[in-house]
Amino acid sequence: MTRRVVITADDLGREPGTTEVIAALLAEGHVSATTLICVSPIAEQAANEVWKLGVVPRLHVTLTSERGLPRWRPLDGAASLVDPDGTLSDDPMALGARGESQDVMREAEAQLSWMRDRGPVPVAADSHAGTLYGLHGRSWLAETLEWCARHGLAFRLPRDPEPYFGGPLPPPLAAAHERAVALADALGVAIPRTIATNRRGAHELGSYERLRDDYLRRLAALPEGTSELFLHPSREDAVTGPDGIVRTWETRLLRDPAWHQALESEGVEVVGGWWP
Repeated sequence: MTRRVVITADDLGREPGTTEVIAALLAEGHVSATTLICVSPIAEQAANEVWKLGVVPRLHVTLTSERGLPRWRPLDGAASLVDPDGTLSDDPMALGARGESQDVMREAEAQLSWMRDRGPVPVAADSHAGTLYGLHGRSWLAETLEWCARHGLAFRLPRDPEPYFGGPLPPPLAAAHERAVALADALGVAIPRTIATNRRGAHELGSYERLRDDYLRRLAALPEGTSELFLHPSREDAVTGPDGIVRTWETRLLRDPAWHQALESEGVEVVGGWWP
């Protein structure tokens, strides 16, 4: 076996600044995949930009809004997903406390249909802000995997979760993860060997060099098989607060010669997907 990695720029369509950066990184060959937020007002424009590059974005199932942006509205409008004004909350815990399974899956279906009606059909899906995984309350992993199987979609669920979580999972979460992986295999839903991303803020990292060194460490530790590194590159002026700094650092990383030298020296092949 060999080590392969999908380098994904998440959040295409989030707003114009992020969309511009992701399209540029795809055109430059610095990322190999992206994920689309269909509920954004600029989603269709963003999708058109990358379709022109020959890239089919994955569906980034989005059930929450983003702090610092005008709130998004769901495509289906199910009551358990929204605040009284009809918008998606920017608090994943609120969704985790009130979201009903049928409403979650209807919204995922609506977002997939939105993509299918406008361009090339996505071949995989994942979860914006991790809401489908049960990290913020209720888990909809079983329903999501069954939905993926019906539509022939791969899904971002790591076979080995430790590189993402930074260590062994607590026993209840480990048991739930084991059941989800077994279900994915039984249903024939392709999942990556592992996934990794930066989960620390600018204050904790302290500098670009710390972020770069952390990603270099993650790259060196990738196991055999096909894994995914997903980042959130953008411009600092496009994202409010310290998150904007980190997103700018991730943009810088993807263009950093030291990063590309590490990919070559580690012998890791960059690919577009973890599915056959």
